[in-house]
Parts: sequence; structure tokens; C-alpha cells
Amino acid sequence: MKFSFAGLAALAAAGMVVFSLGHPGAAQTTPAQTTPPPATAPAQAPAPEQPKGQVIFSRSTDENGETTTQVGPAANPPAIQIATEPTAQDAERQAVTFTAYDMDVHLRTAEQHIAVRALVTVRNDGKSPLAHIPLEISSSLNWESIRIAGKNVVFPVATLSSDTDHTGQLHEAAVTLAQPLAHGASLSLDVTYSGMIAASAERLVSIGTPNDQALHSDWDEIGVPFTGLRGFGNVVWYPVSSLPIILGDGARLFDEIGRQKLHLYGAHFRLRLAAEFPHGQPPSVALINGHSIKLAVTESGTLDETQQVSGVAIADTGATLLGFETPSLFLAIRTAHPGDNLTAWTLPEDEVSVEFWTAAATAVKPFLEDWLGPKSRSPLTLLDLPDPQDAPFETGALLAIPLHDAKPEQLQSALVHSLTRAWLSPSDETQPPAAWLDEGVAYFMGTLWTEKEQGRAQALGALEAARSALTLAEPGSPGESPGQPLPRAIAPVYYRTKAAYVLWMLRDLAGDPAVARALQFASPADPGSFEKLVQEEARRTGPAKDLAWFYADWIDADKGLPDLTIDGFFPTPNTVGNWLAAVTVSNHGYAAADVPVTVRSDATSVTERLLVPARGQAVQRILIQGKPTQVQVNDGTVPESQASVHIRSSDQ
Repeated sequence: MKFSFAGLAALAAAGMVVFSLGHPGAAQTTPAQTTPPPATAPAQAPAPEQPKGQVIFSRSTDENGETTTQVGPAANPPAIQIATEPTAQDAERQAVTFTAYDMDVHLRTAEQHIAVRALVTVRNDGKSPLAHIPLEISSSLNWESIRIAGKNVVFPVATLSSDTDHTGQLHEAAVTLAQPLAHGASLSLDVTYSGMIAASAERLVSIGTPNDQALHSDWDEIGVPFTGLRGFGNVVWYPVSSLPIILGDGARLFDEIGRQKLHLYGAHFRLRLAAEFPHGQPPSVALINGHSIKLAVTESGTLDETQQVSGVAIADTGATLLGFETPSLFLAIRTAHPGDNLTAWTLPEDEVSVEFWTAAATAVKPFLEDWLGPKSRSPLTLLDLPDPQDAPFETGALLAIPLHDAKPEQLQSALVHSLTRAWLSPSDETQPPAAWLDEGVAYFMGTLWTEKEQGRAQALGALEAARSALTLAEPGSPGESPGQPLPRAIAPVYYRTKAAYVLWMLRDLAGDPAVARALQFASPADPGSFEKLVQEEARRTGPAKDLAWFYADWIDADKGLPDLTIDGFFPTPNTVGNWLAAVTVSNHGYAAADVPVTVRSDATSVTERLLVPARGQAVQRILIQGKPTQVQVNDGTVPESQASVHIRSSDQ
């Protein structure tokens, strides 16, 4: 039986929809067979009540179990060649940027099956014309056809070893172009593929992870009660062009995930979903790219006591823009529990626990309102994962996590981070926030909550715990490597850890009110807007202070980290009971640093700020009551390549 996504809603409204998509396919190791129907077979006339329309994507199965796929009217069978070696090169994989996805996705949840037709637009961001367009999907999925300008193209399919998918492999179709794609030029491709997505722990088991533990990490699958597809880095259910990466090769896997997210930032995205489900088991929630999508559910009746017809759930994202994220798809049978700025979707066994989560959200709400404004841009969705041991996943305004009981302080800390992202995540077509003003602000707010609840030392301790990874990633000098300026960062240690440090430093330079107002009123998608507002608020509420040097060294470019040293500490008597302490500080790094300098005596302590230029030296003179006994430069708020706290006694 044929079906058309274009007419799917109308079919569902008629009260009964039956899909026949063929049998779930195995890994694509041999050419996909496309068998045209016999010439003598009579044409199947559409039922009178069904709307007439053009079939854009159809699949049928004959009595022998052979599957036929047709894309568009009178489509010619695609020519798929199985390659023993990849045709595409890494330079070609890096050059391809996806600028648009327009997807029709059909799920048969009882069979763990997915069938996709997608119109994807790619741009050549490489330096040379592209002879091939590499397109990759999970190795559990099979390419069926690729069309350019309405015509099927021949393409070889190779299997790549890559741990960007939970199977540890990808199927790469290398589309050979009749004319090379010039630098900056774009091309649209009409692709179809299908297969099964079941839970797989192949990549983790292969490096020695126990199977149970691996499955709690790699829990992506299609199923009736729960479908979770987290996207690139977990399961590649949509076309990508990526470098093959193996787990254990340093941080390359996380960098490649970040590179994919950065290349997708701002891409146009639309997904029309049609999901078949067994009679009496309709899904209640659909989440695409972290946002809840309205489901139109048509429950079927039964033909007789032994035969039941699947129901259908339909959803449409409409036109959206991707943020710094991997496209994700969740479909589940859960119960909704609305709360303050959130909705929790739970399993029956976790319904009691929801009260703890909603209470925690209420507790942190005033804190978030003070910093981020009175209302979140999107409500947070909490999605209960199937197993209490499953690893959490967060994207946009979605936190997928086992919703079991926990201590209030643990839930509050988790919700500060997730609700911050909901506060910043737009619910419409507005461009989502840049990565360092999404992950960075969420991490920053988490440390501020720690400061509020446990004190400043604990908050700085949390930053310090992540500093060592930052020092390893940062270039020793700007000439050694370009590093990762925050607007173009792909590694979490930059867009999360360094971004949080930058926001802490802005607190000291501009004041909490200036940073809070900028977070509330700046456009999240425009870091320049944020920087401008911080500067304006700093000048309005205090002494004029030019932050251009800070933006240049810490945001717009990556000049590494400062490396400070106390060169001299010279206390001299001044007036009766008072002393003047001269402190000389040098900076061996390539980024300037504005740090607190604290001089202590037995009676008191005095703190002043000192701007130490890159590759330079500065002197701070501090008047203090009593003989100075100790000086401290930096308190941990400015990350350094070595220690971030320097203390020297007067007897040194």
C-alpha cells in the first residue's frame, strides 16, 4: 500500500490509516534492491474518500516480501554501489555545511523502524570546489535514493568506523557531482533512507565498558513506550558530513560534536512526523530539538478480535532555526504534571517524585528572576527516562532525566542549570542563543547558586576543578594556534568553562547589576548586543570603564591565559600606624588580566584591582593600617595557565 506524507493528515482524519513500509532493513552491506511491480499488475485505484494528491514518497511490499520504494512520479530506480573504501576525503567532509533540513519522518514504533525523506541544502565552506558531497547516517540505516534537480544520481556507499554513532559505524554516501560545487555555493539534495534503530552499546562495549553500564549511556532507540534519538554523537538519524572519530582519541569526539553543532547553528529546520503505534498505546508527548510539539492522535478501531489497526500520531514543527545543538526527536507515553515554569512528563512509578522537582523549581525561581528576568522564554520540559540508571540528556529547554527522588539541594542545582537554558531558549523562530551565552550562562548561574547557598569559596572551587582542562586546551601563545574564540568555540571547555570565567570577571569589572541587566535585555543570539549592554550599564552605574581590551583578549580572540607572578612586595611606614605596600606583578601570558590585589596586616585587609597587561608588568600601591604581613594576587576568578592564586609573605 502506498502513502503520501502530503496527504497523511487527511488520511488520519478519515479514521483509519494503514502503513506498509516493508521489512526493517539490516546494515547496508549490499546494494539496496529496488524491484518494480510486474507490468501486468493492475494499477491500484485510490479509495474515493481519500484526497487526490501527488505521491512524493511511497514504499510497498509484495507477497514475496520484496520492498519497492518510489520517490516522486515515475521515479527511476536509484543506482547504489557498495564501496570497499570511502570515496570522500576529510577535506570534503569538513567543507560541507548543512543550511536547511526539510524532513518527513515516519516511525513504526512497534517495529523500531524509521523511514525518512529529507530535502537537505548544503553549502561548500571549503577553499576548493567540491567534486563529492559526503552524506552519512547511522550504520543501522540504509540509503535508498538521492536525487538532484529531480533526477536520481549514482552514489557509492561505504561503511566508516566512527563512534559518533552508538553502533560505532556510519553509512556514507558520496554523491559525485556533474559540476563541482564552487566555494560558497549551495546545493539541494532529495534523499530517502530507512532502517531500524534499536538500543546499541557497540562503541562502548568495544572499549571494555560492561554491557549494562554501556546501555545506560547509549539508550537511544525507537520503541512504543519511549523513542529517544539524541542526534549526532549518540545516533545519527539525520544526514551529516563528519570526520570519522574513535573513542579514546583525546577530546576529538567532543570537538567533532561541537563542530557539527557550530556548523548547524542558524540552519533552517522543519520536521513533519507521522508515528504508527499499536492499538491503545498512543504517545502523549513529542519533543523535537528540545521543544514540545503538539500531537494530533488518531486512535484506530479493531477489524475483529484478532486483528488490530495501528493508530497514527502526527506532528509538525513548522519553520524553525537550529541553535548550537544536534537535532533530536523524542516520542513517549508519559503523564503530564505542570509546574512553575516547567512541565514534567513521568512514568507511573515516578509520579510521587514530581513534587520534589516542582518544589525545587519554585525554590530557585526568585534567584533566576533576579538575574535573568521575570519570565522564561520557553517552559522547561522534564522527560522521565525509562530506567533510573539512564544518563541524563539536555538540549534547549529539555532535560531528559530519570525523575526519581533526590535531595533538595541536588535538584535545585540541576534545575538552576536547566531552567537557565529555558529562560534563554526562544519558543518561536527567533535565533537561539550563541553557545557561550547558552551553556556558559547556565554553568555561570550554577556557580552563582553555589555561591549563594555555600559561599564564594565553594563556587570558586567548582571553577578551579575545571581550570586544568582549560589550561591544557589553551594555546601557550596566539602564534602557536588560533585557539577557540568564544563566538566560534566548539569544545565544552571553552563555551562552558571559559565562558563562565568570563562572566565571573565581568561581575568584577562591571558589577552584578550590569551583567544581570545585559542578560535580561540583550539578544541571546547576538553576543555583541550583550557586550554593548554590559559596557553601557557599567558606565551608567559606576565610574567610566572601557571594557574593549577585555572583549578583545577574552571573547573576540583566544590569546590563551595570563600567567602572573608577584615580583615584589615592599611595605614601608607611612603615617602613624599606617603603612604603604607596593606590589609589583608581571604577566608572562598573552592575555591581559584585571585581578584583585589584597594586602593583609594583623589588624585588617585592603583589596584593590590591578590591570596587568599582556607580556608586561604593573605596580599597585595600597595604604593599610598596621604592618603588612601578606599579599595575595588573584582569588581564582581569573583563570591562569599555572596557579590562579598567588600569596607572598612580607618576610619573603
